[in-house]
Amino acid sequence: MRTITTLEPVLIGTGPLGIDDVVAVARHGASVALDPTALDAVAASRAIVEALAEDPEPHYGISTGFGALATTFIEADRRAQLQASLIRSHAAGSGAEVEREVVRALMLLRLSTLMTGRTGVRRETVEAYAAALNAGITPVVREYGSLGCSGDLAPLAHCALALMGEGEVRVGGLETRPASPGAPRPTGAAAPGTPRPTGAAAPGAPGPADGRIPAAEALAAAGIEPLRLVEKEGLALINGTDGMLGMLALALDDLRMLLTTADIAAALSVEGLLGTDAVFAADLHALRPQRGQADSAANLRRLLAGSPIVASHRGSECTRVQDAYSLRCAPQVHGAARDTVAHAASVALAELASAIDNPVITPDGRVESNGNFHGAPIAYVLDFLAIAVADVASMSERRTDRFLDKARSQGLPPFLAHEAGVDSGLMIAQYTAAGIVSELKRLAAPASVDSIPSSAMQEDHVSMGWAAARKLRRAIDGLSRVLAIELLTAARGIRLRAPLEPVAASAAVVALMDRLGAGPGPDRYLSPEIEAAAAAVASGELLRVVEAEIGELE
Repeated sequence: MRTITTLEPVLIGTGPLGIDDVVAVARHGASVALDPTALDAVAASRAIVEALAEDPEPHYGISTGFGALATTFIEADRRAQLQASLIRSHAAGSGAEVEREVVRALMLLRLSTLMTGRTGVRRETVEAYAAALNAGITPVVREYGSLGCSGDLAPLAHCALALMGEGEVRVGGLETRPASPGAPRPTGAAAPGTPRPTGAAAPGAPGPADGRIPAAEALAAAGIEPLRLVEKEGLALINGTDGMLGMLALALDDLRMLLTTADIAAALSVEGLLGTDAVFAADLHALRPQRGQADSAANLRRLLAGSPIVASHRGSECTRVQDAYSLRCAPQVHGAARDTVAHAASVALAELASAIDNPVITPDGRVESNGNFHGAPIAYVLDFLAIAVADVASMSERRTDRFLDKARSQGLPPFLAHEAGVDSGLMIAQYTAAGIVSELKRLAAPASVDSIPSSAMQEDHVSMGWAAARKLRRAIDGLSRVLAIELLTAARGIRLRAPLEPVAASAAVVALMDRLGAGPGPDRYLSPEIEAAAAAVASGELLRVVEAEIGELE
């Protein structure tokens, strides 16, 4: 697992950012620096735009309207107004606020594209975006507004609007971990659809009480001059796949950690349910050379190596022939999810190396319309990841359920209850996991198969990539909770195997759960224990505890 110990500035040039760069800036608050060579490329492409702006012939995005108005010529003295009007009209999002880390990723990736020298913006525009990121200024972006084609228009427009000194922002407030779409809202935030009290400000109105302030105020405090956009800049600031790509990068960071955590959970369940580790042998998995499967099986071998519990039932007295699929086939399912993540990462890396704008300035100086803003490549893998997340969670919940059924738990008390009949144990914790898994199956229904025309049928096919990314974030939150419930359950099951002792990795998890107050005992208020376990999973704490015992896992 990659642990960030220092936050070096991320250098933005004409080349691509990495996934780790996006995570560092968006999630961990790293600053950015602009490559002087790339700033020269920005100036060169701007000179091309300025020359075309003086041409009496219309050029899309420079001297014309946009979308369905692309054939309307705009006189020179109205073009600044055109750019400002574009941003204001497109900042039309609605719903709950998008998480800070998503907005920072959105701004960073748009800045990265601007720095390629393929968009025609001015140097002061890219410098303003960098300054806003470094000052911790986060524009308020709303949940709904992007169809995932012509870029993430409304979310990007909200960011551009803030750099113009309009709209509202938040300053500071770095999250130690992301607040997912499924996480609680800030204190005082109303649920969507809740009627406002008479006289209450609309959700979009800046309000110091909840931390939002006018963008102009935040820019002034940071010494940033509001942008007055000129030809081509309005389109360049909103015509990109940056929102869905940013959420993909953050999801990949989460899933790399969570899939390793899923291997840990499976290992605890194998141990606690008196399963065998023989099925994880390297030569068996070499018969099916899937990379992810091999890595997952290798993790399970390391996690279970030397387990006294597994050794206790290796003899002829053990009459079971095979473990259930949720134990035996864990590497096959977790591995397939790993391979899905690897595929999604390859798409993300290609997109990070892209210069998405329309029109775009080619290396030989042409200004060309194109369709590279269509989000289909990203939308497809976001949906694919949601399928993998649902399946990994489904298998995890099945392992949890086995612990609670006395007919399948190999001698453990019903529901792992302290006093069966009087206590219910972890019965309803499994209900919670089952409810989440059911929702994850619904979230696995692809958004990218949907399309709805817009802009007077000019934009008649869209990707819905933003929607795919939003539901994936909720799915990842659900997966972390399902894994936490399995780990909490397996830890209790292992404790109830005493005097048998678990292997070191499992013992570390059991000790962590004890510190979180999640050990065996009479019934008690269970929700705080589940939330504490979920936080340990989502933050990576549980993985760090295990890797401190046995070293870094695959």
